[in-house]
Amino acid sequence: MNLDWDFIVRSLPLYGAAMWLTVKLAVIAILLSTLLGLLFSLVLFNKVRGISGLILAYVELSRNTPLLVQLFFLYYGLPKIGLHLSEFTCAIVGLTFLGGSYMTEAFRSGIEAVGKSQLESGLSIGLGKLQLARYIILPQALAIGIPSLGANAIFLLKETSIVGAIALMDLMNVAKDLIGMHYKTAESLLLLVLAYLVLVLPLSVLLSWLERKVRYAEFGD
Repeated sequence: MNLDWDFIVRSLPLYGAAMWLTVKLAVIAILLSTLLGLLFSLVLFNKVRGISGLILAYVELSRNTPLLVQLFFLYYGLPKIGLHLSEFTCAIVGLTFLGGSYMTEAFRSGIEAVGKSQLESGLSIGLGKLQLARYIILPQALAIGIPSLGANAIFLLKETSIVGAIALMDLMNVAKDLIGMHYKTAESLLLLVLAYLVLVLPLSVLLSWLERKVRYAEFGD
C-alpha cells in the first residue's frame, strides 16, 4: 500500500488543532468528573437522606444511557426549552455527566474498602467527620481507587471521539472530513490512530507508574 506522504504532512496542522481540542475537553472533563465523583461518594458514604437517593438515580441514568444520546439531548433538546449551550459547553457537560457517575463508583468502592476498625479508632480519639475523611478515609480511598480512577480517565479521553456528533472539530470529525473531501482513507485513519496513540499512551504509562508507586508505598514491594 502506497501512502500519500505529502497529504499526510499537509494534514498534520488539522490533526494538531483537533488534538489540542481533545486535550482541553479531556482535562476539563476529567477534573470536573473527579470532583463530582468525590463529592457524591462522600454524600453516599454519609447516607445523607434524600440526596443519596438522587445521586444513585443519577449514577444509574448516566451509566445506562449512551454519551451520544446525552449530547443530542444537550445540544438539540435544551434549545427547545430556551436553553442554548455552545458545542464546547455541551461536550464538557456531557462528558462530565458521564464521567462523574463512574468516578463516584470508583471513589465509593475505595471508601468502602477502608476498614471499619480504622473509622472507629478515629472516632474514639475525637476526630470529627471532616477530619476522619481528610486523614483516614480519603488517603486510603485514593490509593485503593487509583486503578479505577485511571481507567475512567482514559475512558473519558477516548470518549471525546463522540463529540464530533455536535459539530466540534475533534480528531474523528477531522478524519471523516478529510476522507470525504480527498478520499485518502488510509492516510486519514493512520493519522487518527497515531493521534490517539500519542494522547492515550503517555497517560496510560503515567497512571501505571503512579499505581506502582502507591502500591510500593502501601506494601513496600
